[in-house]
Amino acid sequence: MHLAYPTVLSSLLFCTGLYGVLARRNAILVLMSVELMLNAVNLNLVAFDVWLRDALHSGQALTLFTIAIAAAEIGIGLAIVLAVYRNRGTSDIDKLRDAAEPHDPDDDPHDPSATPAAADVADKKAEATA
Repeated sequence: MHLAYPTVLSSLLFCTGLYGVLARRNAILVLMSVELMLNAVNLNLVAFDVWLRDALHSGQALTLFTIAIAAAEIGIGLAIVLAVYRNRGTSDIDKLRDAAEPHDPDDDPHDPSATPAAADVADKKAEATA
């Protein structure tokens, strides 16, 4: 078998996984896309190991390490997604970005909507810390 067939298949799998990571909003689908990308790398490692006729089978050994890392990543990733889902009620990545600390307009001296007194207080705070 030619080396082109598994490498083309691996490229298609990797591009599909990359599209899934960049375009999806659901955290579980993003994790699945990362797994697809790792499997594309595994396919490339094994294909080049067979093509080079390596006596030590380093590509296959690296593939086993990649599989172990992928299993650990999925276990930890799913635990984090489940914990976030229980706390927030959603696994949508865009909605989770809004869960960051709230922005206090009084702390921003460059905010035009802040009152001049608030800007003076913020400037005094900055001078006191400097």
